[in-house]
Amino acid sequence: MMSLLQAPKGKPLKIVTILGGEGVRRRLFALGFHKDDLIEVNAQGILRGPVLIKNLSADTSVALGRGVAQKIMVEIVADER
Repeated sequence: MMSLLQAPKGKPLKIVTILGGEGVRRRLFALGFHKDDLIEVNAQGILRGPVLIKNLSADTSVALGRGVAQKIMVEIVADER
């Protein structure tokens, strides 16, 4: 298990848990990111920029700040696409 910041680009990942308070969980839920969703890191901004995440389950993309991305714990899954 690793944080989203440590995850490799282009690999399918499964959200294991979301650390942090109720506000972070509620915000990610509103953006369409839930536990057990399949996601993928598309790009990481240089010099502490945002992280572009694609939700493979809902086919949406969103840019997250590094503080929020650090609270999303993921694991690599076999490529099912």
